[in-house]
Amino acid sequence: MNVDLTLTTNRDYLPGRSFAVRAVWLVVEALLLANPVVTSYRLKRGLLRLFGARVGDRVIIKPGVRVKYPWRLRIGDNCWLGERCWIDNMEDVALGDNVVVSQGAYLCTGNHDWSDPGMGLTPQPIVVEDGAWIGAFARVAPGRRIAEESILVIGAVALEDTERRGIYAGNPAELVRRRVIRGPDETTLDNRVAVGA
Repeated sequence: MNVDLTLTTNRDYLPGRSFAVRAVWLVVEALLLANPVVTSYRLKRGLLRLFGARVGDRVIIKPGVRVKYPWRLRIGDNCWLGERCWIDNMEDVALGDNVVVSQGAYLCTGNHDWSDPGMGLTPQPIVVEDGAWIGAFARVAPGRRIAEESILVIGAVALEDTERRGIYAGNPAELVRRRVIRGPDETTLDNRVAVGA
């Protein structure tokens, strides 16, 4: 067999809401969430909740953020979503408490079966555990678990799950060191691995 995209199938994939709701969300997202001028965190949290997202307290949502399906999104307390990050959640994406998704980061739940001649759709969920940091322009592949307090540094690509408090760099992302969180009375540690704010 050869690749033949006329054979493609969504394999009974259901987006979770009607076409009308998805169309309304596209307009609302473009006008208010992804808009670089709108800065009200309260408004953005309210819009996501209105469309079915579970959003915790004190969540900061910067301008330009994109969310494919808010009804498939859970955000814990005290999270930060940076400018132009994209949560492409055809399947569930769960962000724990105190998670940072920095500017330009991309969380991708969609995939295709490359062994299938029609490259049928095979989306998988993503979990980002408490205290994890997805650095600027980092990428998270479908089905991945970003472990508690681990870090993907700037531009890293997570094709595998991470370990607790691991710091990952590169494409594909590899463990480069361990994250040490200092006490309140300690001086700042030397940070030789750039993460991106």
